Amino acid sequence: MDTRPARSNRRICPRRAGGFSLIEATVAMAVASIGLAIGLPSYTSVIEHQRESAASHLLSAFMASARSTAITDRKPTVVCPNDGHNQCRDDSDWTQGWIMFRDADGNHRPDNADDLLRVEAAPRDAELRIVSTSGRPKVTFLANGSAAGSNLTIRLCRGGVAKAAVIVNRSGRTRVEQPDGPAGCDA
Repeated sequence: MDTRPARSNRRICPRRAGGFSLIEATVAMAVASIGLAIGLPSYTSVIEHQRESAASHLLSAFMASARSTAITDRKPTVVCPNDGHNQCRDDSDWTQGWIMFRDADGNHRPDNADDLLRVEAAPRDAELRIVSTSGRPKVTFLANGSAAGSNLTIRLCRGGVAKAAVIVNRSGRTRVEQPDGPAGCDA
């Protein structure tokens, strides 16, 4: 007797190959596109906020360093906007960067290369404007650490709206503030 199972005449279908169908791939791409469309604008605003924060803290630390240098060297130290040739600009636009120098003779400009202590390049954000209080384009820290003259406010502006402000008071203390509105951005 034959103990083998009887063979049927039915064909056995081979297994389907694994993978995605065109419809599944299209749905996956649609979901990914929607996620990017929602997430990309918020990511851009996060990047802008981080650049504003970095620039304001860099400027604040620069001011603190100038004050410390004035106290340590017992000589007036000036911070002003850079004109691109390591000299002070005459206006209140700090967007191109800023410089720090010793000002022993009080003429508010670096007289030689040894006077120049530090140069900071412009932030890498073309839409960020940095402007100071009109009529006060520079700050001089005296040997006792105080800042000569009145308070200085430097605003970081984007689209005509102040995003941050670095304030140097007469005692030489520097603080960063988050202002509301466009005040001071049109200078």
